[in-house]
Amino acid sequence: MRIAQTSDLWWKNAVIYCLDPETFFDGDGDGTGDFGGLIQRVDYLAALGVTCIWLMPFYPTPDKDDGYDVTDLYGVDRRLGNLGDVVEFIRTAKDRGMRVIADFVLNHTSDKHPWFVQARKSVDNPFRDYYVWRKDPPPDTSEQVVFPGEETSIWTRDKATGEWYLHMFAKHQPDLNVANPLVRDEIAKSMGFWLQLGLDGFRLDAVPFFLELQGTSKEDAAQVDPHDYLSALRSFLNRRNGSGLLLGEVNLPYKDQLKYFGGAAGNELNMQFDFLSMQNIYLSLAREDARPLEKSLSSRPKIHPDNQWAVFVRNHDELTLDKLSDAEREEVFAAFGPEEDMQMYGRGLRRRLPTMLNGDPARIRMVYSLMFALPGTPVLFYGEEIGMGEDLSAKGRSAVRSPMQWNDTRNGGFSTAPAEDLVAHVVDGYFGPKNINAAAAKRDPESLWNFIATLIQRYRESPELGWGDFELIKHDAAKVLLHRCSWDGSTVVLAHNFGAEPASVAANVASAGDAQTGFGGAYLRDLLAGHDIELADDGGFELELDRYGYRWFRIQRPGERHIP
Repeated sequence: MRIAQTSDLWWKNAVIYCLDPETFFDGDGDGTGDFGGLIQRVDYLAALGVTCIWLMPFYPTPDKDDGYDVTDLYGVDRRLGNLGDVVEFIRTAKDRGMRVIADFVLNHTSDKHPWFVQARKSVDNPFRDYYVWRKDPPPDTSEQVVFPGEETSIWTRDKATGEWYLHMFAKHQPDLNVANPLVRDEIAKSMGFWLQLGLDGFRLDAVPFFLELQGTSKEDAAQVDPHDYLSALRSFLNRRNGSGLLLGEVNLPYKDQLKYFGGAAGNELNMQFDFLSMQNIYLSLAREDARPLEKSLSSRPKIHPDNQWAVFVRNHDELTLDKLSDAEREEVFAAFGPEEDMQMYGRGLRRRLPTMLNGDPARIRMVYSLMFALPGTPVLFYGEEIGMGEDLSAKGRSAVRSPMQWNDTRNGGFSTAPAEDLVAHVVDGYFGPKNINAAAAKRDPESLWNFIATLIQRYRESPELGWGDFELIKHDAAKVLLHRCSWDGSTVVLAHNFGAEPASVAANVASAGDAQTGFGGAYLRDLLAGHDIELADDGGFELELDRYGYRWFRIQRPGERHIP
C-alpha cells in the first residue's frame, strides 16, 4: 500500500487538538494560562500523538466573549504573553513535528477596537464603512439573534450618531463590512502577518455570518461575491503558505456546506466541521441505534479529493443540536442533559462527553473509537484525552472551558496561584483532578489517555481513513455501525456497537469497487487488541461485539505484505 506523500495536504490525516492558552497551563503563577506555560506542555501533546495544535483566540481583548471580541488582529493579549512567546511556542511545536493553526475572527471585532471607536465618531469618519450601519429604525429581528436570551435584535442604536450598527452576535461585537475592499485588505494583511510568524493556517469562526452581506447597500453588495471572496482568501493563503489550511465553522445542511468547499472546484475552505454527523452521533447514542448516524453519513455529498471533513464529538462551544428535529433534540436532551441548566439556547448542551455517558468507560471508548474511525480528520478538545467533565457552575459555554487538570495537587496543577485568582474554576467532584488528571492517566496503561494515544497511532497508520472512499456495509443489526474505507487498493473495516447489550453481525465486505471479487484465504486482520477473522470466499464474515464494542480491521489477502 502506498503511503501518502503529498505534503501540501498534510491535514488529510492530521490529528488536531484544540486548546485555549488561558486555561491550559499557567507558566508564571498569576492564575491565567499563558504561552510560557503552553511551551512547557508541548511535549505532552507530542507524546499523545497530536500533529496539529489549534489555538483559540489569544489576541488583545476586553474578554467579554472569551477572546472572540478582538481589539487588535496583530497582537497578543498581555495576560498570555507577547509575540516573542508566540513565536517560541510555534518553533517548539514544529520542532516536535506539530503544526499550529489559530482561530481567526473575521466576522466582527470588539466595540473597543480602534476601528469601531473611530467609526462611531461621525457618519463620515474614514472607518465608518468598516462596519454596517442603517439610518432608519430596524424591523423586529429577534428571530435572527444567534444567542437567544442575550440579545433581542441584531441591530443596536449608537447614541453618538443616532444610527444602528449590525451585530449578528453580541452588541459589543459589531459586524465587519466585508463588502468594503479596505476591510478585505486588512483581513488579508493580518492573516499574512501570522503566516509569516509561522502559523500553518486558520480556523475561521462563523464563516456564513462573515460572508453575509445583510444590511449593506445594493451598490456595496454588488462589489463582492461572498464565495468569490472566500476563494480569493484561499488563494492568498496558498500564495503565502502552499500547505496552509482554512478550517471553517459552517453549521449548515450538507448542500450548503458544499458551496463553502467551492463545489466541484474545491477552492474555498479546505476543511469543514461535520456538524450533522456529530449531532446524529448523539441521537444514535440516545436511541442505541446506529441508523441516524448511518443516514447522515450516507447523505454526505461527494467533495473534491483535496477537501476534507473534520470529525468531532465535543468542541469549545455549546454542543449544538440545531439540525435535529424538535422531537429528536428532546430525545438527546432527555438522555444526556435532562436538567435545564445542562442545556443552552434551547438547542445545545453545555456538558462534556464523560459526564453525559455517566462515566461508563466502555461507552466512552466506543465513542472515541468511532470518532477516529469515521472518514475525515479527528479533532480533540483539550481534556478529552483524560476524560474531563464540565463545570456547570460556570456561565454558558464556559462550563466546558475549565482549566486543564494536570495532576491531583492544588488547582489540578494548572496554576500555583490562589484558587480565587484563577481565570476559571477547576472542576469539582468525581470528575475533578483528584480522580481525573493527566499525570495519573499517563502512568496507567489502561487509562483513557493511553487508549486515545493508541487510537491516534492506528489512525495515523491507516491512511484509508483520511484519504479513502467511505462505504456503509449492509447488515441486520440496527445497533451496529459497520463501514469500510478504501484507498490505493487497501481497505479497513470498522464496527461500532451503540447498544448496551452484545451484538452479533453477519455481513459481507465485498464491494463493487473491489479489484478482486474472490476472498479465498483472506481475513480481517485486527488493528487494535482483538483477534483476526477469516473471510468466506465471497467476503462473508460473522462478528461478535461486546456491549458498546468496537473493532478495527484491515482486509488482508494472501500474499499481501502486512501493513502496521
